[in-house]
Amino acid sequence: MAPEPLLYPMVGLATLATIIASQAVISGAFSLTKQAVQLGYSPRIHIVHTSEKEVGQIYVPNVNWLLLGAVIALVIGFKSSSALASAYGIAVTLTMMIDTLLAFMVVRSLWHWRLGTAVVFVAVFFTVDFAFFSANSVKILDGGWFPLAMGLVVHTLLMTWKRGRAALTERMQVDTMPLDLFIQSMAYDPPHRVEGTGVFMTTNPDGVPRALLHNMLHNKVLHERVVLVNVITEDIPYVPASECIRVEALQHGFYRVFLRYGFKDDPDIPAALARCAPHGLPFALMDSSFFLGRENLIPSNGSVLSLWRLRLFIVMFRNAHSAADFFCIPANRVVEFGTQIEL
Repeated sequence: MAPEPLLYPMVGLATLATIIASQAVISGAFSLTKQAVQLGYSPRIHIVHTSEKEVGQIYVPNVNWLLLGAVIALVIGFKSSSALASAYGIAVTLTMMIDTLLAFMVVRSLWHWRLGTAVVFVAVFFTVDFAFFSANSVKILDGGWFPLAMGLVVHTLLMTWKRGRAALTERMQVDTMPLDLFIQSMAYDPPHRVEGTGVFMTTNPDGVPRALLHNMLHNKVLHERVVLVNVITEDIPYVPASECIRVEALQHGFYRVFLRYGFKDDPDIPAALARCAPHGLPFALMDSSFFLGRENLIPSNGSVLSLWRLRLFIVMFRNAHSAADFFCIPANRVVEFGTQIEL
């Protein structure tokens, strides 16, 4: 469409615009991936913080290479910008419709508008968005299927991880020994206690972590102080520092620590435990050991998940990033115990 003398300047301008747009896409993908991990919709993934001052300035290597591969495959597959126009139109119009639905959630849940006012407000924008989408829907077979397929794949992965983690947590809770019963048994048959602090990560603060039971089974000892850490990710961006730590002192040297993070916060367990002294739990990193469980999942016939979803979840689970790295726990302070779980 550009005149012949302006062809190359327009190509240069389009290239610069593409670079700017790509940076926005990349940064958004990194941020959304981190938030999906925090909210429990994605496996733990390696995240690099590229700034000591800006918390949100991150780099996710796996996502970056995935985007590169997807873009190369997209260009090779569609071969021209005109062939890609149909896919672009479907993606943009669907994004506009999703934004409109999210705006309805905002005005209803956050701004507390009346239902009638919110419906009228959103209906105006939704009508325009739907008109654009319906006009582009005739091009679904010409390339518009690609963003729909990509959305389906991403949704499948997110929901598989969410449902798989829920099924795994439920399965582990069935075999979990109640914590109060375990602590009471310390008075009747106390194990050998050693100096230092043993820190155990747990998703069920009312149960005994498997790593704790395995430590007693194999090493026949228990630390003089046992700290059970439960990490809770709230559905808010950030949790104030004054509200992120709660410590409960139990009998026989046991403590429960509840750490609350927002989905934009960076969990740092040693740093959080170092702030527990005012709560009655002094903590020294070099005098502590972190015990983590490494589960090996085995498919079972009685799983609540379908076979294909179960196998997909197991693959995702095996490739999840190390919990020690994700929670910023020094590798030389970590002890891992393996266990097999039929899911």
